Amino acid sequence: MADKQFVKEIADINVDFPQWYTDVVLKTQLVDYGPIKGTMVIRPYGYAIWENIQKELDARFKATGHQNAYFPMLIPQSLLNKEAEHVEGFAPEVAVVNVAGGEKLAEPCVIRPTSETIICSMYSKWINSYRDLPLKLNQWANVVRWEKTTRPFLRTSEFLWQEGHTIHATREESLAETLDMLHLYHDFARDVLAMPTFIGQKSEKEKFAGAEATYGMEAMMLDGKSLQAGTTHHFGQKFSKAYDIQFLDKDSKHKYVWQSSWGVSTRLIGAIIMAHGDQRGLVLPPKVAPIQTVVIPVAAHKAGVIEKAAEIAEVLKSCGIRVELDVRDQSPGWKFNEWEMKGVPVRIEVGPRDIEQGVVTFSRRDTCEKATMPINGIAKSVAVLLDDIQTKMYEKSLAFRDSHVKLAHNMDELGKVLDDKCFAKVVWDKNPACEALFKEKFQATVRVMLYEKPFQNVCACCGHKSDDLVVALVARAY
Repeated sequence: MADKQFVKEIADINVDFPQWYTDVVLKTQLVDYGPIKGTMVIRPYGYAIWENIQKELDARFKATGHQNAYFPMLIPQSLLNKEAEHVEGFAPEVAVVNVAGGEKLAEPCVIRPTSETIICSMYSKWINSYRDLPLKLNQWANVVRWEKTTRPFLRTSEFLWQEGHTIHATREESLAETLDMLHLYHDFARDVLAMPTFIGQKSEKEKFAGAEATYGMEAMMLDGKSLQAGTTHHFGQKFSKAYDIQFLDKDSKHKYVWQSSWGVSTRLIGAIIMAHGDQRGLVLPPKVAPIQTVVIPVAAHKAGVIEKAAEIAEVLKSCGIRVELDVRDQSPGWKFNEWEMKGVPVRIEVGPRDIEQGVVTFSRRDTCEKATMPINGIAKSVAVLLDDIQTKMYEKSLAFRDSHVKLAHNMDELGKVLDDKCFAKVVWDKNPACEALFKEKFQATVRVMLYEKPFQNVCACCGHKSDDLVVALVARAY
């Protein structure tokens, strides 16, 4: 009965996916709405997921030679105006500060929608010689983009992210950095988020404002829509020329640097929810779950039960497992349902009979299967179980994604594939008119151009032959 009551609090995932998502993020206390429309308050449980993402990514960044820094969030408007394409791309989303301390500012400031302008202005001061290169910095920060349509984690007026900004002596080094970070994100999504992704280059229309080329990582959500989970950008010399970032090379000539940028955000939390969740709520990959195992006493009023549960929790904690001992004054059934909704990977039940037999009953969140394991050696058993859950979650997500990707040879087939809530692979001649037609007819976009050989010799949209055909991933997206 308690189970049905909990599930009733969440919309049916198969009937109203957007409402299911909203219900889940609020009921599991990941976020709440902020007082200003379009903002979110990330609550402790949600922020703990972000901290685990941050910890995992930060280690990877530092292992590849990047250092963390921090730059101001207020940027003089004149700096933003230096790169025309960049300022035009962000103009609709920029928040401007005109008054401070009760006085009108001599020059308005913008609250960073991204940090290229302020970082490039500092690079122009710091870089003098080829000996200063490469410089590979990353910033963990918040940004503000005044969005009209918002949804927690997926699109909000303020969000948290990291943005890497690197400068190099040659185009080859900069492009290699751009692609290396794309693959770093891809591997991170697979190994930590248990989430398969497609990676490839964005179309001209979809590239970052001011970039020479943008590359993206696209993940499939359970409703068949795509979510852009990360991007990397090759800036070429656009910003270095706009902000005069030059260095004296070994040949005694002054040259403009080459730049890259890359970032992921708290949108990844939304991706986890929509890629793994089910009718009961969250299903969290063990590597990012704030609580990996919850220990619940059953018949807690009986002698020795709470003590044994506490002992087991302490053993797990001492072995590095993130564990919660739940001794609240609620029924075991109520607790089971709450922790299921919150997506905790493993639940351990400790009751009098279990103690007598030297075992515990456990339930894994990914499959909801129950079994027993010996109390002796429990830390090792739980660690193995968590690894298995992580692996099985990826395998399940990969199987779902691959079964929802289909070839479309023409526009009729494309419409059917998209209506089946699938991604479509189409052969495309890179014509912007075709790209516009995808959106006009099907409300779909080219997510990325894949590193695959075309499976036909004409464009699926216009039927034209071309020497520059690509396989494009077309999908409806968040």
